[in-house]
Amino acid sequence: MTSSLPASASAADVRRWQRRLADERQEAAVYRELAARRGGEEREILLALAEAEARHAAHWERLLGDQSGAPLRPSLRARARTQLARRFGSVFVLALAQRAESRTPYVRDRDATAQMAADERIHEEVVRGLAARGRASVSGSFRAAVFGANDGLVSNLALVLGVSGSGVATSAVLLTGVAGLLAGALSMGAGEFISVRSQRELLDASTPDARARDAYPHLDVDANELALVYRSRGMAPEEAAAHAAAQLRAWPEELGASGGGGPLGDDLVGSGWGAAWSSFCFFGAGAAVPVLPFLLGLTGAAALVTACVLVGLSLLLTGAVVGMLSGGPPLARGLRQLAIGAAAAAVTYGLGSAFGAALA
Repeated sequence: MTSSLPASASAADVRRWQRRLADERQEAAVYRELAARRGGEEREILLALAEAEARHAAHWERLLGDQSGAPLRPSLRARARTQLARRFGSVFVLALAQRAESRTPYVRDRDATAQMAADERIHEEVVRGLAARGRASVSGSFRAAVFGANDGLVSNLALVLGVSGSGVATSAVLLTGVAGLLAGALSMGAGEFISVRSQRELLDASTPDARARDAYPHLDVDANELALVYRSRGMAPEEAAAHAAAQLRAWPEELGASGGGGPLGDDLVGSGWGAAWSSFCFFGAGAAVPVLPFLLGLTGAAALVTACVLVGLSLLLTGAVVGMLSGGPPLARGLRQLAIGAAAAAVTYGLGSAFGAALA
């Protein structure tokens, strides 16, 4: 049996409650879609979040009474998150959900309960934790991809503009752009491979050797060499001695499962070949954008303006993607990328014009 609206409810109140109801139902659907692609603990957490959003929806249903059957359409952002969850179910969607939870309107909504506002704040931290797992797993290759794409866009646009500013022929500009693409992509790929391999080697050198555990049962408890290990890692002598004694008491049951480098370091650093391939491909893709107008037959100012527009749009896109994945404002991140790229291109074009005038 449905109830009627409160007598004090205005038309604006009803519309706001209907919007809240629609958004809560949509948020619950997002978490269910994500849970359908997960298993184990993550699935349980996502389903619990969906249940919490359903409780919030029930609050608005009670306020709306017989008006709750036909709520407004969810916001465009909420609908987009649902579609992304259905198609991808990735860290990208979790990052968007984290940002959505951080913008909860319940803190200022007089008709929302204090518990609902607190729930949304906690949901943000829960989703942040889930998203952090995915961010760690893609950090190496994603970092290489983002840096590669942005370097390709900015450096090759600057190169093309600099050469164009000197007044050389279009064929020379095209040749320079293609050469910059190939040289830069190879350099970025090789640099990422060396960087990741070097970082992994440093981590391996700092990781305790698992074979040291074999010496534990033979150590003299009264002259415990294991304490020196902990002192070498920064512990005070008393703390190191207590920790070493605890480790010996725990041997072998609790020590048998401890390992070396482990997956965490692998997740944070990533694969050397994966980072190199990502950097090579994305640098090449980015560097191809400013060359594209020349490949399509444009010349002169038309080619340069087209190249600048295409690169500008690409920088906005990559900046927005980074912003969404990091939980930051996408537009602000995109504009930052655009401003940096525009400044580099302007300086290079000015220098090219100056050198061209000096050599003329």
